[in-house]
Amino acid sequence: MATASKTTVPAEPAKCPTCKGSGEVSRTVRVGRRQRAVGQQTGICLSCLGSGEASTD
Repeated sequence: MATASKTTVPAEPAKCPTCKGSGEVSRTVRVGRRQRAVGQQTGICLSCLGSGEASTD
C-alpha cells in the first residue's frame, strides 16, 4: 500500500521587530550647536539589513 505524500507550505518568515518588516527605519536629524531636531531621515534597518526578516541568531 502506498502512502500519500504530504506537501507542506513553507512558513512565512518572522518580521523584524525593529522595522516591523519594512526594512527601513526613521532617524531624527539634528543640526546646530544645541542639536535641534529639524526632521527625519529614513535608512535601512541595521538589525535585518533591509530584508525585513527577523534574524535567527
